[in-house]
Amino acid sequence: MRPDGAIMQDDGSTAEDQTLDQMVCFAIYSAGHAMNRVYKPLLDALGLTYPQYLVMLVLWERDDLTVGQLGERLFLESSTLTPLLKRLEAAGLLRRVRDSLDERQVRLLLTDAGRRRRGDAAAIPACVIKATGRSLVELRRLQAELESLRRSLHEAA
Repeated sequence: MRPDGAIMQDDGSTAEDQTLDQMVCFAIYSAGHAMNRVYKPLLDALGLTYPQYLVMLVLWERDDLTVGQLGERLFLESSTLTPLLKRLEAAGLLRRVRDSLDERQVRLLLTDAGRRRRGDAAAIPACVIKATGRSLVELRRLQAELESLRRSLHEAA
């Protein structure tokens, strides 16, 4: 730390000296956009947006979740999920039903069409992996680092 309180980086620069290309947040943000551009044509063929695809991935993994459980899994609030879920329901991919034991809870159930869509989406991960130009081992390492970063940022927030 400098006498003025600025935190020094390993290369001697301070946070104030950072340019856009030196910002980790921008690298993550722009990589996310690039990833979405790879997914878009693949998901357009299925009639899904990327956030809808994430919902479907979670439900393919474990059907019959509450909206709250889905939100915890995706790190999203129910107010963000509700419009997504309504569109997926309108598309006939899931049903939203009140929990019989606790009517405050809304349960999410895949329809037959929603379950079939999993087969239609089966090739997507391999296409995305190929587009990255990275090995599966490299991608798993990157994923672990990003998950660790997310945990640290969540704890700091």
